[in-house]
Amino acid sequence: MQLTSKQSIASALALASCSLLSQQVSAVEMTPTNDDWKVDAAIMYYGEQDRVQAAEVIGNVQKAFGDSSLLDLKIVVDSLTGASASGAVAQDESQTFTRPSGDGQYTVDVGETPLDDTFHDTRVQLSANWQEVLNQDWTGNVGVYGSKEFDYLSMGINAGLERSFNKNNTTLALSGAFSNDVVDPVGGRPVAMSQMVFRGNYATDTDYQAAFDQTRLDGDDTKQTSDIMFGVTQIINRNWLMQANYGLSSVSGYMTDPYKILSEVDVNGQTQAYRYENRPDSRLKHSVFLLTKGALDSGVVDFSYRYSTDDWDIQSHTLETHYRYYFSPSMYGQLHLRYYQQQAAEFYQPFLMSGDAIPEFASADYRIGDMTAYTIGLKFGQRLSGGHELSYRIEYYQQNPENNGTELPGQLQNYDLFPAVKAIVAQVSYSF
Repeated sequence: MQLTSKQSIASALALASCSLLSQQVSAVEMTPTNDDWKVDAAIMYYGEQDRVQAAEVIGNVQKAFGDSSLLDLKIVVDSLTGASASGAVAQDESQTFTRPSGDGQYTVDVGETPLDDTFHDTRVQLSANWQEVLNQDWTGNVGVYGSKEFDYLSMGINAGLERSFNKNNTTLALSGAFSNDVVDPVGGRPVAMSQMVFRGNYATDTDYQAAFDQTRLDGDDTKQTSDIMFGVTQIINRNWLMQANYGLSSVSGYMTDPYKILSEVDVNGQTQAYRYENRPDSRLKHSVFLLTKGALDSGVVDFSYRYSTDDWDIQSHTLETHYRYYFSPSMYGQLHLRYYQQQAAEFYQPFLMSGDAIPEFASADYRIGDMTAYTIGLKFGQRLSGGHELSYRIEYYQQNPENNGTELPGQLQNYDLFPAVKAIVAQVSYSF
């Protein structure tokens, strides 16, 4: 099942740049020397209160070949289970929904946010990158990427060039990536804005199956993503540097979440029907990222800001900082703070009104609605003999969806239609 935790390639490129910055600023970071192997392994847990639970194993291997070449291999395996919000609204009576496969139903209690409890999947992700120092001014890299889930396949390539100036105090970077995704949802792709059907409304299984099939499209669908990023890194002095990135991302193809629905309610707020959502098949995103990072007497600190906007009218602002303090040459603690604010997509609406014309595009997915979110995290690390390192990280994450100004009719005023999502992230990592 497709997850929001999948980062865009543009974000991944930005994170990769931050990683490079980290290596420049902190000379004590482990990097492979000639013909050495460097291995990072981690186990991570992500748990939302009463919702999605995920366990992830991460392995990363780097090997240097001489002074100019570096191979980077990564594998991620995660398993997910639990429940996710379907998009329907709470009601003053229990609600029954047809499962996405069409095989069976699930019921939600009075006043509860409808959650689809069939959420489960296993994902395997592999990536490989090769970096080559071409000469004292130029560095290049190329990579491939692949990810497979039960209902989702993603394959991608990426490449980049860096040019150093001013005695390596200034670096310009240009990166690009392309990916092709194949979406094959359980039960098939819903017909846009079609009504959910129920077994109880039909005399026989055959009649029900025929009606369910009318709400589905044949075959899978695809999505293509092209990213390009331009960045500048400037070393200010021996302790500080700054970085600025601009990213452009163009996405085309199937971007509807096949498992999300909307409630269609009357003037009393009572649900009359459920409809499958529909999203536009193209999206153009712009992003700007600014970062400064400094080496202090006993630690390292960074501050960053990211602004993102797209033609779905989603705009977001992200403020983030990390502060690492060295208790001793071999032990450190790190504080992580992050704040995020997002404006809803133009086609987001928490429900449909019965009697109104059915829109071409609509989604009640809170992840593309108005929201704020914050993260508070701590990390502790210890360097061991032989250059090994052991670290622990724990973070609290909370999303706070908000009403985008929609007037709530009747009984909907009695319920929290925008409940907070609270999660814990815990990770143990070992490097050698």
